[in-house]
Amino acid sequence: MKYNRCGNSGLLLPAISLGLWHNFGGIDVYENGRNMVRRAFDLGITHFDLANNYGPPYGSAEETFGRILKSDLKSYRDEMIITSKAGYDMWPGPYGEWGSRKYLIASCDQSLKRMGLEYVDIFYSHRPDPNTPLEETMMALDQIVRSGKALYAGISSYNPEQSQQAINILKDLGTPCLVHQPSYSMFNRWVEDGLLDVLEKNGVGSV
Repeated sequence: MKYNRCGNSGLLLPAISLGLWHNFGGIDVYENGRNMVRRAFDLGITHFDLANNYGPPYGSAEETFGRILKSDLKSYRDEMIITSKAGYDMWPGPYGEWGSRKYLIASCDQSLKRMGLEYVDIFYSHRPDPNTPLEETMMALDQIVRSGKALYAGISSYNPEQSQQAINILKDLGTPCLVHQPSYSMFNRWVEDGLLDVLEKNGVGSV
C-alpha cells in the first residue's frame, strides 16, 4: 500500500480507504462486512471512514464496525485511522442534525460508544450549517479534540469560501484543520473550481 502525507501534518493516509456508508448496516449480512474489513486491513488499508448516520439504519454501521474491532482488530487499534462525522439527520427533534455544539459533541460521544472506542482519529463536521455561526461549529470540533475524543479535526462538503473561513477559525483556536472530505468523481468535479487551491494554500489534506 502507498501512504500519502495528509496536508501539512505528520499523518500518513493510505491511497485507498474503506468507507462504511453502505453494506455494513443492520440490514446487511454481518459476516460480509467483517470479511471486507479484515481483507482491507490485510491489504494495508488502515483508514476506515464512518459517520453517525451510516447504515441503514442510522448508527448501525458504527455498531457493526465496533463488533469487528472487538472480535478481530482490537490489538491493532494503533495501526488504524478511524474517522467519523456528524452533520446530517441522525435523530428526531431540534438537536439531531446540522452544526450546533450540542449536536456535534453528543454525536461524537454516541459514535464512540457504538464503536467501543476512547477516541476517533479524525472527527468531521459533515456539512456546513446555514443557521449556526461557523465559529460555534468549529469551537465544537476544537473542544472534541482538546477533550481527547478525536486526534484531528476535519470538514466535509464545505465550499471554498466556507473552507477558508473554517480553516482560519480552527487555526486561531489552536486546532488546525487537518483534512477536507469532499464528494468527487469524474462526473462531479466541483472541487476543481477553487476548493483544491484553498486546501493546497493552507496545507490542508483532501480525501
